[in-house]
This record gives sequence, C-alpha cells and structure tokens, in this order.
Amino acid sequence: MGEVWKMGCHMETVIKAYKTLSKIPSIVGGKLNSQGNRVTSRWSIRNLDRGKHTQYMIDYFLDTNLKVLSESEFAVDVSHEMLTAVSPKENYRAVIREEKEDKEYSQRKLYLEVWTKTTLKLSVDLISLDIHGDVYADSEFGCLEWSSDEKHICYIAEKKIKKSEPFIKRKPVDDKTKDPDEKMADDKNKDFDKKPTLTPGEEHIYREDWGEQMMGKNQTVVVVFRIADETFSILENIPDNLCPGQVRFTPNGDALVGVAWNISGVRRLGLIYCTNRPGYIFCYTLTGKMKKLSEENKAVRSPRFSPNGDLVWLQREAGGPHHACHQLVRMSANTINSVIESDDYDVCDEISVVIDIVHNSEDICNEEIFYGIYCQSLPTKCFSSDGKRLIFSTQQQNEIRSYVVDIESGDITDISNNKENPGSTSVLSVQADVILASWSNMTTPGQLFAAKLPAAGQECEISWVRVSAPPATPPTPGTAVQYLSLRYNHEDDAVASFGALYSGRAAGAACPLLVWPHGGPHSAFCNAYSLEAAFFNALGFSILRINYRGSTGFGDANMRCLMGNIGDYDVRDCVIALSILKEQNKVLNCVLYGGSYGGFIAGLLAGRYPDMFKAMVLRNPLIDLASKANYADNPDGCSIEAGFPFTEDGPNTEDHLLALRRVSPIVHAHKVTTPTAIMLGTKDKRVPYYQGLEYSRMLRANGVNTKVFMYEDNHSLSSLPVEMDNLINAADWFISMIKDK
Repeated sequence: MGEVWKMGCHMETVIKAYKTLSKIPSIVGGKLNSQGNRVTSRWSIRNLDRGKHTQYMIDYFLDTNLKVLSESEFAVDVSHEMLTAVSPKENYRAVIREEKEDKEYSQRKLYLEVWTKTTLKLSVDLISLDIHGDVYADSEFGCLEWSSDEKHICYIAEKKIKKSEPFIKRKPVDDKTKDPDEKMADDKNKDFDKKPTLTPGEEHIYREDWGEQMMGKNQTVVVVFRIADETFSILENIPDNLCPGQVRFTPNGDALVGVAWNISGVRRLGLIYCTNRPGYIFCYTLTGKMKKLSEENKAVRSPRFSPNGDLVWLQREAGGPHHACHQLVRMSANTINSVIESDDYDVCDEISVVIDIVHNSEDICNEEIFYGIYCQSLPTKCFSSDGKRLIFSTQQQNEIRSYVVDIESGDITDISNNKENPGSTSVLSVQADVILASWSNMTTPGQLFAAKLPAAGQECEISWVRVSAPPATPPTPGTAVQYLSLRYNHEDDAVASFGALYSGRAAGAACPLLVWPHGGPHSAFCNAYSLEAAFFNALGFSILRINYRGSTGFGDANMRCLMGNIGDYDVRDCVIALSILKEQNKVLNCVLYGGSYGGFIAGLLAGRYPDMFKAMVLRNPLIDLASKANYADNPDGCSIEAGFPFTEDGPNTEDHLLALRRVSPIVHAHKVTTPTAIMLGTKDKRVPYYQGLEYSRMLRANGVNTKVFMYEDNHSLSSLPVEMDNLINAADWFISMIKDK
C-alpha cells in the first residue's frame, strides 16, 4: 500500500487500508480463575456495518506449564454487558446488562443478572425499579463487586433526583358523576399507589456533572443488592459534597472501602484524564458510619485488598498538573479493623509508603532503572498468593513495563515480556501466582501471555508463554521501530532529557514524515499497537511521535518541568527530534498531526516554522488558553501549565490573561502558511470546539487553505463512524497536499 502520494487516485487505497486494519481485534481485558488455569479474555473489534465496536469473550484452558489445552470453539458476543464479576468462590457470575427494547432501539433497559454455572438465577429490571439513575461503568467510578460470602453485590449508580413540575400546571379534577362507593375505592387506591410529592419550579436547576465523557453524571450513590430476598439498599450518611466510587467489600464483608471525590468548591472540575482531583479512601461500616482512611489534600485511586487483608492504593498531592507520579501506599489489616471498631482512630500515622514519588530515576533490582508510577489503576487482582508481593504496570519512557514489588522491603523487579522483542507489557490479572498480561508493539497487535510468578528474589527469571495466537496483520515492508533518547542542552534548563518513537522505513529510504506530538500534556506515547499509527505506516508514511519534556514515564521532575514553560520546551523538543531524525533518514516532506494539547504544539510549530511542514491536521486543538480557561471542564490546567496557581476568587489580572494568550497558537496564526484540516467534536467539554472554528477563520482570513470537519462526538473523536471519517479524511488531506507541492 506504500507510496500512495505517487498514485493518480489514492482514495481507494486509503479506504482499503482502514478496512483491513479495522478487522484486527484488540484486547479489552482478561481474568484468571482462582486456580490460575482458565483465562477469560475480552476483546473488541470494529464493526463497520453496525457503526460501533463489538465486544466478545474467549476462554482459554491452560495446563500446568501454561500451555493452551483448549479454547472456546466460538467467541461469544458480550457487547451488551456493561459490568461483570465472578463471585469469590466462583459459584456465581453477576452481570449488569444494557438492552434496547423498542423497534427504534431508543427505549433503554438495564438488568442486574446473577448466573450460576448452568442457568440464570435471577434478573432484576433496574429501570423499572426506579431507585436510582444510570449505573456507572466508566473507569473512574464504575465497579461491580461481590462480598466474600457471595450474599451481596455492590455497584455505583446515579442518585435519583426528586421530581419537579412547573409552577403553573393544570391537574385532573375529581369526577363528580361517580357514586360514593366507587369514589372511596379510588381514594384507597390513590393512597396505596401514592407517588412522591412533586416540588414545583426545580426542573431547570443547573446540576454540575463531571465534564468530558461524563455528561449527566452528577452525584453517585453506592448500591448494595442482597441476593437472598432480592432487595436493594442505598448507603446513607454519605455527605452530599462527596461522590463515592471504586467501592469493594472488605475481605470479611463487615464494611465497604472506596474512593470519595470531594465536590466542594466554586465549580466541579473534569475528572477523566485528571488524577489530581481531591478525595480520600473511605470505609463504610455496617453501622452506617463513613470514616476516612487516607490523609487530607490527597488525590487517591484504585484501592486493592491483599489476600491477608492489607489495603493498598495509589495517591499523590491534590491539585497541580492533571497527571503526575504516584505513591503506592499501604494500610495493614489490623489498622482497618481498628478503624471499623473505633470512633476516633487516627489513621494518618498508620499509612506506610511502599513505592515513593520518583523525582528523576532510581536503581532497582538487576541494575534496571525505574522512573516512578504513572498508571491510573492497579489490576483488580494484583497480589501474589501470600499477599507479600504486588504486580503492576506503568509507563516507563517509551514503553509500558510491568513490575513486582515486595510490599515489606519495597524491592522492585522488572518482569516485562521484552526479552525477544521490545514492546509494552500490561498486567491484566494475577491468581494463584499466575500472571496474565497483554503484550504488543507498534508492528504487532495485542496478544495474551501468561507466566508463573517465580519465588521471591528470583522474579527476573520469569518466563512468558503465549496464550492467544497473534492476529493476522497486513504486511508493511521495511517498517522499523526506533527509540530516540534525546537532550536539549541549555544551562538554564534544569531538565534536559526527553524521548521519541520512530516507526517507518529503515535509514536510507525516502518517504513523507508525520510529526506527531502527544496530547495531555502529561501523557506519553509508548511502543504499543495503535490502529491510528499503523494506518499511516501502511500508507507509506514514517511517523515521529515525540515524548517531549513534560511527558510521563521520565521521572516526576521531568514531568513537572513543563509547567511555566509550555510553548517553549515542548516546541523546542519537537524541532530537535525532527532535525536529528532528518540527519539519519531521508525525509521527502513533513506533515503535522496533533490532537488536544498535541494540536496546541502543532499550531505553534506551524506558526513559528511556516516553511517546515507541507500539511497539518488538528483534532480538537487547544488554540487559546485564555478563552479555554472560561469554558473548559479543566480550567485549572490552563493556569497550572502557564506557571501560576489556579484560583477563581478575586480579579482576573491582566498579567495572567496575557501570560495565557502569549503562549497560545492563536498569537502566531497570522504567520501560518501550512494547509490545515481541523476535526472538531460538538460535545467536547475539554477543549470547546469554537477554539478550532476561531482558528480556522483566522487562517482563512490570511489566505491559508483550510478545511473544517464537525462531528457529533466528544474530545476523543473515537466513536467508530467518527474515527473512520476523520482518519480517512486526514490521510486524504496529507496525500493531496503532498501531491500539490
């Protein structure tokens, strides 16, 4: 498929490339049974005819050497399963299922189902029950957990709001023609079916939600379902200024533990991609008391119980950049029991740090280097069978790597599956000292691997066994992957190192180069399979993906050095990476590609270096920090990244507004000459779409060839019809502009 820019008509080749790659499935998740010899894997594939992803399940049965004995004869479609959980003794499986029941598929139904190994035990229509709103299945709040005795299930749902009506509304009058006996019977029925009192004039009260991709999610409640009598209860005594989520039962079932996000303040800030929101780990006892387990002014997530009852979680300071390095902390089972039994137990001194914030890097076992924890969650099952070691995965420079940490000593060992080929290893589940993980790199789609956890101190001897066969992929001749370790040496810069990933033709082969800075800004590219990158590689483009200073996985100091230096460090790093790559490879033409904050960098590059790029595609780009701060769901990010504290009280100073404007691409819009296509989502709450529209009008006013695509989608532009359209149009734009040059 390569060298489409040389073809007279390229669209057929572009469409064929996308259709071919869309048939490659990706791993959504995987679980091991309690013996570690059965894998239940969940996969996703793009279903172009239905216009959405189809999820399906495949089981693998392993022998004692983790070789596959057998697997499911056919995959099973589980697209309607929002949440699933197998009970601790593996007697039951709980499912929260979503169905569309009318002919137009607009009537939505939610069911809580409990299955035995042979049949459906019970099914409850949650919509008809009408005790709460929608069930949360997202990565921030969502959960479905069993109690250890398999008698209760808990999950998170939207709090039911009281119903309202207009101040002026006509109501039915009594029928005076009815005889007295009939009227008395009607009155009795009214008392029996008495509906809650309607409060007038409150149907239009503004209720804040959690922002991007969480529209309509306002206030959460914890729901507990008792299986024996099929009754539901909603936990009370949780303050209205807290939103609970990620709940689970304690090992002995006498309490619930979860995360409570604090929503006090002038406005609620967006949660997705933001690990800096204040909250705490809480414990809710059987007596109905809610108690704090973590410290004040922390941002916390992902509580997990070990087999011996110890509790661990991830935490960092609240506020500051939207993502940063985390601590792994621990609370003993004895402390948790004391908290449950006592009314005034101070837990702050009982929290021990297992892995601390890593500012630069630290040496770990086997002369490896560790840069800190940047993952947003731990595996649901992440402990060795004795509870003394924890297994996790996190971004480390240009890869996702997996580690074992000794809970007592803090010793860390790298167990990544990269002895044969470089790539990214993500742990999915740990049971009976068997580890299930997914592995991929930029040229190989995701595969399942399993490994036995070696004895303590011998973890480096781990041996991975492939579970799933590698998916078939179209050939991409000559595609190579290269890690670039780069530096910007300047005496005034405290941090100099950064990285980049190159995928494309080997040295000496000339082809167009797609320059691609990531969004965030505090995220990172990794050597893992991506349809987006594979698509451009398949069309003959080489790709340079830059992990500029401020990216995660390079140490907390490296990540934080970007604050106060946005529009400077990131742009300079992209230019350095491009210039060094040009010295090593023949580059015919350079094009720019970036979304969100990556669009911010791309816009700055096009404005400051107008002759360097032949075409540019921006996806929901951040164009003006000053105006974004007023309308986005994360206004704090604008101030923090520009180098000053976020506050909404007092006046807006001119210095702050000018600082936000000066670093923004809009300042350089009049200098842009690069033909530009802009993809925008009307439901974007992270970077409102008007920013891209404003930028397009300025470009057109200055004679730049500009095209805008508008989608009914959110910030990610990831719904299947939208992904298909914007990727194919992006490729068409690049190829057409290269041909014109």
